[in-house]
Amino acid sequence: MSTAKNRRWLRWLRYIGIAVFLLLLTGVTGAYIWLRGSLPDYNGSASIAGLTAQVTVGRDADGIPSIFAANTEDAYRALGYIHAQDRFFQMEMTRRVGAGRLSEALGESTLAIDRLMRTLDFYRLAEQSVEQMAPDARAALDAYAQGVNAWLTGDSPLPPEFLIFRATPEPWVAADSVVWGRLMAFQLSNNMSDELLRARMAAILTPQQIGDLWAQDPPGTAATLTDLASVLRTLPLREIAATLAAVQAPASASNEWVVAGARSKTGMPLLANDPHLGFSAPGLWYLARIVTPDAEIVGATVPGVPFTVVGRNSRIAWGFTTTHADTQDLFIERIDPANPANYLTENGSVPFVVREEFIQVRGRDDPEKLVVRATRNGPVISDVNRGAAQAAPPGHVLSLAFSALSPQDSSAEALFRLNQAQDWPDFVDAMRLFDSPMQNVVYADTAGNIGFYAPARLPVRRAGDGRLPLPGWTGENGWDGEVPFADLPNAFNPPSGQIVNANNRLESSGGKPFIAYDWPSSYRADRITERLAATPKHDADSFAAIQTDVTTPLARTLLPPLLDLGATIEDERSHEILGLLSIWDGDMGRRRPEPLIFMAWLDALGRRLYADELGDLAADFAQLRPRTLEFILSRRPQWCDDVTTGATETCSVQVQAAFADAMSFLTDRLGDDWRNWRWGDLHRARFSHQIFGRIPLLNRLSDTSIASDGGNFTINRGVYMSGNGDNAFRHIVGAGYRAVYDLSDLSNSRFIIATGQSGHFLSPFYGNLTERWRDGEYVTIGGDREPAATLTLRPQDSQ
Repeated sequence: MSTAKNRRWLRWLRYIGIAVFLLLLTGVTGAYIWLRGSLPDYNGSASIAGLTAQVTVGRDADGIPSIFAANTEDAYRALGYIHAQDRFFQMEMTRRVGAGRLSEALGESTLAIDRLMRTLDFYRLAEQSVEQMAPDARAALDAYAQGVNAWLTGDSPLPPEFLIFRATPEPWVAADSVVWGRLMAFQLSNNMSDELLRARMAAILTPQQIGDLWAQDPPGTAATLTDLASVLRTLPLREIAATLAAVQAPASASNEWVVAGARSKTGMPLLANDPHLGFSAPGLWYLARIVTPDAEIVGATVPGVPFTVVGRNSRIAWGFTTTHADTQDLFIERIDPANPANYLTENGSVPFVVREEFIQVRGRDDPEKLVVRATRNGPVISDVNRGAAQAAPPGHVLSLAFSALSPQDSSAEALFRLNQAQDWPDFVDAMRLFDSPMQNVVYADTAGNIGFYAPARLPVRRAGDGRLPLPGWTGENGWDGEVPFADLPNAFNPPSGQIVNANNRLESSGGKPFIAYDWPSSYRADRITERLAATPKHDADSFAAIQTDVTTPLARTLLPPLLDLGATIEDERSHEILGLLSIWDGDMGRRRPEPLIFMAWLDALGRRLYADELGDLAADFAQLRPRTLEFILSRRPQWCDDVTTGATETCSVQVQAAFADAMSFLTDRLGDDWRNWRWGDLHRARFSHQIFGRIPLLNRLSDTSIASDGGNFTINRGVYMSGNGDNAFRHIVGAGYRAVYDLSDLSNSRFIIATGQSGHFLSPFYGNLTERWRDGEYVTIGGDREPAATLTLRPQDSQ
């Protein structure tokens, strides 16, 4: 009897299991069908309010659109529509970050970011910029917004992220586009982070030691805090740094170069540009071509922004790299002990400018109240972290002076003028309007000219060099206006016939104007210059080959001293590996073992040299700093001594111990046979979705990971995460966009982005360009090919 009952129970359990499986299958199938239904339709027709004539949007086989419009404003209306079609969730996230409104949808986890954004007040500043724009630039922004809103109010479903985001999008307005420029200025201006790190180090290191660690400074230059060190210890520097790290891009950089016709096979200029920013899915860039009776504009746009950021029109081409100018200063403000609502200046007590911000937080009934204080130097950023601000002892606060906080910033209009420029004078007029972030902009035109300008609202300091926070109450350290535009670095048709920049130091006569104290190394610029010199006459193919160069200069500069110091390593396996490195040419290809071994060795050496002195700060200083390593090994061997032991360790001891650390780590991760190790085993570019990338199972659909070439200092840049954890050597920053512009035949220009055009993870255009990007391939945009899909956009009142 019991056996029969057991059989019946098993039979019922089997039926229940089948039913549950069918329900799950039905749910999954239904979800998949719904998700497929949210994909945009690239064919058919739609209407847009304000459109003056029919616009045709033809997409090629890679989803790259060509917009054919009767006038510029109609073209911007169409661009707004297709940006929203492909990337609206990305646009929504960007404007929410800029406005400090992430927490409305995402809850407490983003509150620190919102508090920072409200303190900096970027969105209100963007609104002011819009109000000050020339009528034609403002009309372009409004036209773009009309296109976005036509898509929002149409029949298309919202992107699937909104199921989780649970927020109804508001109509798009011009300030939503302009705020992106303020965010980029903040992400690309990192001096404040270095100031904070130096200030935190002042509690545990001598001024001489701090100078040693920034070895791109003149060797051994000391950074002196004197009596301010004790004040800085009372401020929430660690908390401020952590909030900044959540918003700012890691180790961003770029390459650009241009040659005159005398250096090209066609007799006309060539220009190359590849901006390096953090990876994500979708990526930042969106390729587009705009054709009107007056012009053709082709290049990289940013969803949410109507203007082509880097690209070419019918007459000129341009490219950007970040200058890394110091346009941020931190000031230690002294609160008036007799009146805490005031702060002290050389002229007495002055009231803070105070405003209240209320941040809606998902899951909370009451909004977060933020009281923002500002001084004559800028907003008080030590109030950003709520807990830290409450815990900090009274007496002093930290304020931020930052060029991008100017209400007069006209950088968005500068991009509009740049898109329209026809020659060098037009280009210079556009640069005159560009305020922040400071950029190195290269130029070439179809008349055969090449040029360069580094525009910015660059501060003139009364004192100091931007390395450390300075007293705000004396009046001796503030800013005295800006460097005149004519005094900013520029060049037109230089005698050398070429211009190269890879974020390296800009030369200025007599050190004027002062641009920055800290500069990225010149490794990439030196390698580009070397490659240009190796070929007498260039073409688009040779420029593309330079863009994808993966030879690291560190094999010449750092590997020889490491091999010398490690010469006494005795075991046979290590001898074989060191022998392989001794004949390595520096090729950081993904299929080679040498890059992995060398970079793991350098990474382990950095930890051994810094961790004992820096303690908890070692992680913040963890990125590869080859100039510092060179300096220590050649001129500051005392850093090789581990201060936590009783012995005195030499650099040879530490180099050999670091090699052993690296071998142990790689063996644990990849197995005993080092001949099977490959750089691409760990150096993988990962493009992670902002929302779905955090959700198990969904992230398998939304995220892309691919073995990749290059390193931190190669032209084809492969910036990786330091450390020995699961993400060690993960490729996190690189050339998300590459372009080569041929001024003899602009249709021969070539382009690539790192992911794809679509932000929908089920779209065939979500990651379709990734392998081609990794492999150094390009696409052309336009030409005589028939479009793979055609969308017709009509005026709203047409039948």
